[in-house]
This record gives sequence, C-alpha cells and structure tokens, in this order.
Amino acid sequence: MVETATLSPAELATVTVFADLPAETLEWLLAHGESRTAADGEILFEQGGQADFMMAVVRGTIQFYAVKGAQRDPVFRVETGQVTGVLPYSRLRNFGSQGVAVGDTLLYQLHRDQFPALEQASPELIQSLVAVMNDRSREQVRGQERDDKLRALGKLSAGLAHELNNPAAAIARAAQALAERAATQPHLLSELLELSPNPAHLCAFAALAAPVAKTDEPAPRRSALEQSEREDELADWLTAQGVADGYRLAPGLLEMGLTEKTLAGAAEVLPRAARPAAFAWLESQQTTLQLIRDVQEAGSRISKLVADVKTYSHMDRDGGFELLDVTTGLDSTVNMLGFQLRQKNVRIVRDYAPDLPQIRGQVSSLNQVWTNLIDNAVDALPAQGGEITLRTRREGDFVRVFLIDNGSGIPANVLPHIFEPFYTTKQAGAGSGLGLDIAQRIIKQHDGRLEVHSVPGRTEFCAWLPVPKPLA
Repeated sequence: MVETATLSPAELATVTVFADLPAETLEWLLAHGESRTAADGEILFEQGGQADFMMAVVRGTIQFYAVKGAQRDPVFRVETGQVTGVLPYSRLRNFGSQGVAVGDTLLYQLHRDQFPALEQASPELIQSLVAVMNDRSREQVRGQERDDKLRALGKLSAGLAHELNNPAAAIARAAQALAERAATQPHLLSELLELSPNPAHLCAFAALAAPVAKTDEPAPRRSALEQSEREDELADWLTAQGVADGYRLAPGLLEMGLTEKTLAGAAEVLPRAARPAAFAWLESQQTTLQLIRDVQEAGSRISKLVADVKTYSHMDRDGGFELLDVTTGLDSTVNMLGFQLRQKNVRIVRDYAPDLPQIRGQVSSLNQVWTNLIDNAVDALPAQGGEITLRTRREGDFVRVFLIDNGSGIPANVLPHIFEPFYTTKQAGAGSGLGLDIAQRIIKQHDGRLEVHSVPGRTEFCAWLPVPKPLA
C-alpha cells in the first residue's frame, strides 16, 4: 500500500534539480505530483514493472537490484536529492531492476502524462531533467560496456583455461610416463649386458635399429581393425622369439614403424636369450622418443595460445592506430574462442583473399568487434552446431570483412533495430544489447561502416575498413 505525506516547497527544493526553481514552479510540481513514503526494506517497484513516474528522493535512499531467480545483486543507488525513474523524452517503459527503500524514505512522484504540461510551465526544468537523463544514459552505457567486457573476458578466460589445461595435462602425463621409463632403463640395460656381454653384438643391434628409432616419419595410418591385426601379428612373432610380454611391447614398436622384418634383421646379431631384453629396451627407447615429441607438441600448443592472447589483447604494443593484417586478428579471435566453438560443434570456414592489403587500426578494438560478431553468430546457430564463414575481399579503397553464419537469421521486425544501444532479444542477464552498438562505433572510429543482411539460414555482417592511402 502506498502511503502519502504532505510536502512543502522547501522540502521539494532540497532536490538538486529543483533547488533554483521559482516558487510558482515548485507550487506547480506540488499541485500536479504526489508524495510517497516507504519504510526501510520496502519494495518500491519490481524489475520489469511499468515505469510511469519521475521520482525525486526527498529523504532516504533507493537501492536498485538486478533480480535473477532467487538471487538479487545490487546495481546502484539513488541518494537523497537525486531523481530517478522515467524522465522527459526518455524511452524507458519498464524498470530494468528492482527498487528497494533504504531507511525511512520520502519520494516526490510526477506521472509521465504531466510532462507536456511541465514543459509549458517550466522549459528550464525540462532542460535540466534532460541533462540528468543524458548523464544517466552515459553512465549506464559505460557501466554496460564494462559489464560486456567482463562477460566477454569471463567467456574467454574459461575457454583459455580449458585450452591450456589440455596440453598442460598432456605434459604432466608424458612427464610421469618418462619418469617411469627412466626408472626401468638401468634394469633393462643391465639385463641386456648380462645376457649379451659381447659389445660387438650390442653395437650391431643398435646400428640396425637406430635408423628406425630416429625417424620422424609417422607410421602409416591404419583402421582400428588393421592396427589390431598388425599388433597381434607382431605380438605372435615376439612370442616366437621368446618374449613373454610381446603383447605389451607390440603397440609401442608398431607406433614407431618397427616391423617384424626390421626387428628380425636386428635380432639376428644377438643370442636368442638376449632378444627379450633387447626388444624391451628398444620399445622403451622408442616410447621415450614419442613421449618427448608429445611434450614438445604440447609445449608448442601452449606457446601458440600465449601468442594468440598477445595478438588478441595487443599486450605488447601501445593502444594507437597502426598497420595491421585483419586476417591475423580474425584467426587469433577464433583461436581464443576455440573452446566455445567446439562446445557447439561449429565449423569455421576461412575464405581469405590473397595479397589483402593492410589497414590502419587498433588491434584490440577490432578484435573486440570480431569477438562480438562471432559470439552472436554462435548463439544464433542450432544446438547441434553449424557453420561460420570468415571472408575477406578488397573492393576499391576498402577491405571488406564478412562474417556469415547459417543460423536461424534475424527476424525482419528486429533487423532495423539491431544496432540500437540496449536493444536485445536475449534473455535477461544474457546480454546488454550493446555488443553490436559497440562494434558499430569501433568500425566508425576506423572510418568504416558495418552492415548486416539476413534471411532465414543466412546472416551476413560486413565491415568496410579503408585501405590507407600511400604517402606522397
């Protein structure tokens, strides 16, 4: 239940925007508006509720909360002497958050239907209220931009952590296996020397096996059935050579391309009793080499990810405009979003024009554009995945960067509003409606333009970026 209280002109004048108004304007406000009191903790309006009143806080505070299910997160406060709610010329129709009174609160309220009459009564107050609205909008845009950047950073951080975890885990597994192999090497070597004490025999065996051991060529690709059959054949041959655990050794020897023919040639120089130890030592050597390659590959992947982060974030350079290759930025953005793309089984098609000229721009800003566009395209694709095409072309004095997805498309009634700030079709909390507005402003800062065309099954964003003119 709304409780009212009588306000005096002096109390109304404590509100900053009303402070210097003439007495007749204050009287007009009191005559056409109403007062409202609220106790500490009382809900003044709900998130999503209709916004019909301008509200001036004469006493107390309004705390705004973003409500998500059972969770309520504080957003901002309106203190004594400030105005909030709907203001003249504002397009606000519904509250974006819940308002709760803090302390004993007294409000002055003016219905939006009174705004035309207020403009006649006091044009100066209307101008002041519009200035307040503009300041509020700028602060809200800055806050939403920060939130969008933090949300994007959260997604990228989660994906990057997953990307780094895979090669890091591979290195850890390979290191553990290498430690186990290293621990068995002295025993295998001791057994081999005991059973084949002739150094000439060992040197001949090593010489016959070494060319295969050092090769970097991968073994021929076989189907799972073919691989199993080959392992069985090699295991049977090893068993015939007196190797008790031939089935354990066969996969590792085959992995490196060692065959019965190669092994037979090498084994002929050794006593039969020494062959099991020799084959075990050789398999251990071969597996050790493969584990080292695994560590090198995983380390290279981590280095590549770090390089992509530096390219994406522009960490090692200043924030000014410079000559850059747009395809490098596109590729680093795709790599940064790799986990998100794989989660939804999205196929990336690169269609880059050869000999594309460089453009002058800010790497980090343009990468934010590519991130927003790719992120929106992923959201538009069905759960089972889809396809995103990255295309670059030169047209006259411009480089055109296309991002095309085969998702559901943008509805015709939405398309005219797609670049409007705060316009979003996403669920509350999933987006602020600023991603495309930010993308468009960044492209405009680069003296370019951003276009969109969409039909069901095909949405195409195209960024036009000017090619710098050569110095005279």
